[in-house]
Order: sequence, then structure tokens, then C-alpha cells
Amino acid sequence: MSSFSPDELREALGSGLLSFPVTHTHADLSLDEDAYRAHVAHLGAFDASGLFAAGGTGEFFSLTHEEVRRVVVATAEETPDSLPVIGPAGYGTSTAVEMTRSAQAAGADGVFLLPPYLTEVDQDGLHAHVAAVCRATDLGVVVYHRANARFTAETVGRLVDEFPNLVGFKDGICDIDLMATLYATHGDRLVYIGGLPTAETYALPYLELGATTYSSAIFNFAPQWALDFYAAVRARDRAGVYDRLREFVIPYLDIRNRRQGYAVSIVKAGLTAAGRPAGPVRPPLTDLTDAELAELSDLVGKVV
Repeated sequence: MSSFSPDELREALGSGLLSFPVTHTHADLSLDEDAYRAHVAHLGAFDASGLFAAGGTGEFFSLTHEEVRRVVVATAEETPDSLPVIGPAGYGTSTAVEMTRSAQAAGADGVFLLPPYLTEVDQDGLHAHVAAVCRATDLGVVVYHRANARFTAETVGRLVDEFPNLVGFKDGICDIDLMATLYATHGDRLVYIGGLPTAETYALPYLELGATTYSSAIFNFAPQWALDFYAAVRARDRAGVYDRLREFVIPYLDIRNRRQGYAVSIVKAGLTAAGRPAGPVRPPLTDLTDAELAELSDLVGKVV
């Protein structure tokens, strides 16, 4: 049984910075569970407010369902009881329901529902998809507004009214109108999460939209820097935030933006640069080039 009710999970997630750990692999691309466990234990020593296992940064889309289950079990076993673990669900509705139940059985405290696979989605179908997942568990559920899971305010309102265990909304589109509408309408009924790649870039303006937290991939390889940045955001320290953006995040983005998929690849490369390698990314992603890794290593050396 989870240590967190849905309401407690919402409060916990909104109180601090969120971590989305990478999933470790051997050179042959097989899952390196021992290294992953060590990584999660390392991150658990820092003051995050939630660990999202096998999320986008964790290459959910490249893991088998059994690997996802193993990653959630490992995360739950290696983190302190006070730190909530969120397991992923996705693909079609039947599969998402199975993954939701698997995450709960594996020890997760909540469920992160990623967009449905491939097909275009009508709002009624998206409502039915989320509803099926919420009915399948008593854990708190966070939905991801991204790709073909593009929610309207009306659909979110229906789900909020019907399912008390829908506790979070993560925006991966930069839908400012929707975020403002949701917060104005629902206030603290939901936790609002900044979910754009390298979310630090948007953290300060998103705070004004009610998003008290965001998913930090940088936390993987520079956890203290990420926490210091978050503290500057919550203090509305504009000078401190923009100094850090200028000194680290903007040159980091320059490398990240060179190829599709580098938003994940650069995080694993950051761990290599920090002396704690996580192995290669799996296809269809590609790793940074040697020259890009050297450039990133010089940059990471300034913050770790």
C-alpha cells in the first residue's frame, strides 16, 4: 500500500523539485539494474519531492513492459519512504490500465500517464483513456499534456469532477492559455508541473501560472545545482535565475538543440561528464558525438 493518499501525493509533488531519473544500460543496451539502483539511491540523498521512474528522460518508449516494472520496483526499493515514487503508464488504454496496476503492485505511490501511442485522439476518447486509468487504481494520477494527448480545459474539468485521484497536470506543450485557465478554474485542486524539455528555461514564468514545480532532467547529473536553481525560482530571484540560465542552461540548450532526441541523450551524456556514466541511449535515440561530449564535459565541470 502507498504511503501517500492522492491528496498527500499532490501536496508532496508541489512542494519541491521533481526528479526524472535516466534508466541505465550496459554497452550492449541491456538494462543495467545495479547501476540504476545506485543512481536512484544517490538521488534520494538530495531534497527532491518526487521521483518519476521510467518517464520520458528514463526512455519509457524504449523499455519493455517487464523492464518498466523492474525499474519501478528498483526505484521503490532504493528510495526513502518519505520520497514518493511515480510509475509510468502509456500506449493504448488497455495497456495503460495494465501498466497502472503493475506500477501499484511494484510499490509506486502514484501514476504518470504518458500520451497514447501513435493515433490521433478526440477529446471524448482522451477522457475515456484517462478515466480508465483513474478507475484502475486508488493512487494519485498525473496526466501529461503533450503530443497527441492535448487536453482542453473542458476535458480536464470533467476529469477533475469525476476522479478525486486525478491530482496532477504536466504541460509539455507550453500551452499558456490552458495553464492559466486551469489554475484560475481549479486552483490547488491539481498540482501543475512544468514539463517542457529542460524545464528550467521556463520555470520562472511558469511559477506565475501556478506551476510550483517542474521536471528537472539536469537533477540527474547536477542535483545540487538543480536544487539551487529551483530555490532561486521559488524565491523569485530573477537575477539568480537569469545568471544561471546564461552561465549554464543556454549553452546546454545549444548542444541539446542540435539533433532530435538530444533532450534525453544529453542527460545521459551529462552523467558521463560528471563521472557517473549511465550507458548509451537506446535506438531510436542517438548519443552525442565525441566532440559534443567534450564540449558538454567542459560545461558540466562548472556546476558539479
